[in-house]
Amino acid sequence: MEEKFEYYPQGTCSRKMVLTIDENLIIKDFEVVGGCPGNLAGIRKLVIGMNAKEVAEKLSGTTCGLKNTSCPDQLSKAINSYLSKKGA
Repeated sequence: MEEKFEYYPQGTCSRKMVLTIDENLIIKDFEVVGGCPGNLAGIRKLVIGMNAKEVAEKLSGTTCGLKNTSCPDQLSKAINSYLSKKGA
């Protein structure tokens, strides 16, 4: 079974992230509205099939230029929000 989870990032160009995660916490899909299309397409290819917890750990704290966050950092926050909601 898979579940979609929507997250609204803050401090980035992206406006919405949609994660599809299965019962084993494997990311099945990742979509983003806004942001840098090429970079986000690359991130999407990298994270699909990976364990959500591992992705969150690796991407947490990534910055973009002078910003204290980035789309990868916001993805880690989205995953952590999902995991908290699930009690995982």
